[in-house]
Amino acid sequence: MSNIDIHALYGLKYNPFLPALPPDALWPLPGVNTFVTRVVAMAEQGGFALIAADPGLGKSKTLHLIAHRLGQIPDLVVGVMERPQSHLGDFYRELGELFGVALTPANRYGGFKALREKWSAHCQSTLARPVLLIDEAQEVSSQCLTELRLLQSARFDSESLLFTILCGDARLPNRFRTPELLPLGSRIRARLHLQPQAPELLEDYLNFAMAQSGHPQLMTPELVRLLAAHALNNLRVLNHMAAELLTVAAERNLPKIDESLFFELFNPSPPKPGRG
Repeated sequence: MSNIDIHALYGLKYNPFLPALPPDALWPLPGVNTFVTRVVAMAEQGGFALIAADPGLGKSKTLHLIAHRLGQIPDLVVGVMERPQSHLGDFYRELGELFGVALTPANRYGGFKALREKWSAHCQSTLARPVLLIDEAQEVSSQCLTELRLLQSARFDSESLLFTILCGDARLPNRFRTPELLPLGSRIRARLHLQPQAPELLEDYLNFAMAQSGHPQLMTPELVRLLAAHALNNLRVLNHMAAELLTVAAERNLPKIDESLFFELFNPSPPKPGRG
């Protein structure tokens, strides 16, 4: 059954459990709103910020939320890097495309100057730094990260021409403790480390997701509690289970999704009796 059929059957504006979500469906995790406020302020000064978490804890969606908030600032240029694993030449090429600078691969110094001039002009005209967002930043080579640090630093490191937000898994903060990347790590002014979420918070997320999608009673309260309890404190696991339940319920034309379907599909082991 297609997503369009599922939407029509349950009166949904979109599937709340799939990754492609509209901005109003992005649920801020604890601490995210405070971090976003800091990030918006830092767009005036530039520098580096960091988001880190184990897989499935919401770091990419947090970066999506930040991109949406920054995109609402008039005249602010926000570039999103699509290929963080590039070698240095392609890294420069992508920066050039993101910020509208024609770069010649054979003249890296010319590209260095052109990017800095472009960013400097943006700073002077908007009183804000252009923004670079890098998801999966643990894949960026140390050479490219070092080049980025040097590229955006001006006036003996007293001014930053760019604001870069690095988002990656738990390996990324550890890399900034190595001698090679310690100079960049010491310049990260704002850090957000996302943690596994308690079942109660995952229940809040499910209720928010269903309400925003247009069907707050899509699942019974009992099912919401079961899903949250068996999601291993992980948002991605929770969404995978919820999406599978929704697909099967639609195929069977069920009016509401309840705990009986959960036990049929996932059959969690019953809790072991306590010792007397």
